[in-house]
This record gives sequence, C-alpha cells and structure tokens, in this order.
Amino acid sequence: MWKESGIPFITAENVKEGLIDYTSQRYIDADVDRILSKSRVYENEVLLSMSGKVGDAAIAINIPNQLNSNQDIVKIKLKSDFSPYLLTVFLNCKYGKLQVLRLPVGSVQQHIFLWQTKSLLIPKFSNEITLKVEKLYKKSLDQHEQGSLLYAQAENILLDTLGLKEFNPKNINSCIVNLSDVQSVNRLDADYFQPKYAELINQLTKFNLTPLTKVINNVTAKFNPLAHPDQQFRYVELADIDSTIGIINHCSEITGKEAPSRAKRLLKEGDVIVSSIEGSLNKTALVEKQYDGSLASTGFFQLRSSKFLPEVILIMAKSIILQMQLTRECAGTILTAVPKESLNRILVPEIKIGVQKQIASLVQESHLARQKSKELLEQAKKTVEDMIEKGTLLEETL
Repeated sequence: MWKESGIPFITAENVKEGLIDYTSQRYIDADVDRILSKSRVYENEVLLSMSGKVGDAAIAINIPNQLNSNQDIVKIKLKSDFSPYLLTVFLNCKYGKLQVLRLPVGSVQQHIFLWQTKSLLIPKFSNEITLKVEKLYKKSLDQHEQGSLLYAQAENILLDTLGLKEFNPKNINSCIVNLSDVQSVNRLDADYFQPKYAELINQLTKFNLTPLTKVINNVTAKFNPLAHPDQQFRYVELADIDSTIGIINHCSEITGKEAPSRAKRLLKEGDVIVSSIEGSLNKTALVEKQYDGSLASTGFFQLRSSKFLPEVILIMAKSIILQMQLTRECAGTILTAVPKESLNRILVPEIKIGVQKQIASLVQESHLARQKSKELLEQAKKTVEDMIEKGTLLEETL
C-alpha cells in the first residue's frame, strides 16, 4: 500500500499539539486516495487524535494540495462563524484536554470513538478574544515555520560545503565484494555492501575523513538512578524528540527509584543524543540548558566533542552523512539497532571552524524560534483558560 511518493498520508502520531508534523508521513497512490475519499483532509479543518497520544489537536493550514489520513483522526468541519484557530487552542488547553481525556476506552490501546466527540462542550468567546487568540496562534505557527527554515539553511551550508547538496547515489542491484571486506566487518548481508554507501564515502574522502570515535566521544551509559531513589529527574524518551530540527520537546518526571532499567544516561548541556534503534535513527536532539541533568535511555548514543560544535554534530547526525552510515550498521533480529562498536567504522569529515560557527548560529536561531513558537501557543492557551475561569458560558457545538 505504501509508496515512495504520492499523496501524503498522516496518522494520529502526526497530529501534535497545535500543528501537523509531516516528518513521519507516508504516501499512497491516487487509487487508494479515491477509496479513502472520506478520510481526506481539507484546509482549515481541525484535527483531533483519537489514539496514541489522545487529545492532541492541530489546524490543517497550508497543507499539501492533497492530503489523506487514517481513521484515528477526527476531522472537524466548523460553521463559518466559528474560528478553527480558537477551537484548536481550546482543545489543547487544560479545559479541552480534561474533557477529551475522559473519553478513551480500551485496556491495551486506548481509543476515542467518533460519536464520543459530540459530547464535548466548546466555549463561545467575544470577537475581541477570538481575534487575540487567533493572532497568538498564527504567530506561533509562523515562528514554528521560521525554525524549520533556519534549520534547513544550516543543513544546506553543511551539505554545500561537503559537495552533497545534489548527492543522489546510483541504484545498482549488484556488486562484487572481497572476502576480506566481509571478514573485516563480520557481515554477510547484501544490504551492508550496497554501492551507495561507498559512493557517500568516496564523496567525503577529500575532507580528511576520521573515524567518529576518534573525534567524538560516545559517553558511557553508567549512571545509576537507583542510588538516588528520592531525587526527581526528567526522563527523555524517543517520543519526546522533535526530529524536525533536533530538540527535546517535552519529557516526563520520575524519581530515581521509578527510573526504568535503561535510564542510565545522565545528560549534559551541549550533548547530542542520537537514537540507535532502526526506524528511529532520525530521533536526534541537542540537549539544551533546561534538560541538563536529565536522564535518557541506553537506546540513545550520547555524543560529546571538543573538535565539533554540538550544533554541527546535530546537523551531521540528522543528515545523510551519518544517517546513511548508521542505517548501514543496523544489526539484530528482534530489535534491530546500531551496536556501539559500529561507531568505530563510521567516518566524519573535517569541517573548518568558520563553517561550524555559521551552522551553529543558524541552529541556535532555529531553536529560539521554536521556543518562541511554544511560548506563543502557551499564551494563547492561557488566554482561553483565563476567560473560561471568569465564567464564559459553555455550550454543545460539536
């Protein structure tokens, strides 16, 4: 069913608080889109996730010309006199969430049924408040987009510098490999020896390639939270990573005695955490000041270097430079992942400090824009909550 390209298809996991995240979207062809015509998404609809992270809402704004979705997303078409921006903010604020989070049913995988959403109570506000909330939310979306653009600029500088901007390896179905090469990496699978990997390395050889572990340290995961049973920690998991620009979006709060057995990484500001799990290798983030001292799973690599600025490590880790090499090194049966020993075979290019500083500056601006976006959405939510607490009438509108 899934295609390499075509009509974008989103699921509940793509509906985040306030926006649609297209990073893990899939594609369907026109025939499937016609069969699923009732699931099409249209501009200005409000989307509400009914499974997974139940209750997140986003507005369908500036969406692709064609967009489809699965049955785990409620698509709300509004009357012309009701603002989709206001409804989205309300559903994401605490009074919207409290209503929605009462609805899920099921033991293993909780889910909301469409008919249940008709019981939601939606507040009516004055035009003045509606316009204020709309303005804040639109500014939030603008800042979010600005963050993406700045990040793309940083990545483009790196790829241009390394001659990879137009890199498009040939699709070759066969190759010849020496027995010594097979023995040196202890791999027999054909995927590992695909010519595209050699093409990437050949392109990078002019930039003084060095084994990653020679210039970037993978911090050993040896922290024991059980030794601090009553201490409060922030715990960062894969689901907490915003992979679009490499930030930690949120996290949970746990005590040392509640920490999972894999929570052995103690994060430091400036670290870059990179997922080692196949299928989630793009879950990469820069540890910023507010997450200093947080815990993270052994399912991440924790990269730290004196040779590369952390923002440059982030860009490299999320780009084809490391993503292709990490993908190549994945091994295992039940849980396919990158063994830490494989980092010795991953190569990184030399990057002049002037270029590193350019990249770092853009990444910092990108992350500041995203933080501003988050703050503006919080302001919009607070505005709605304050008005409800002042006694705004609620009535059924869905």
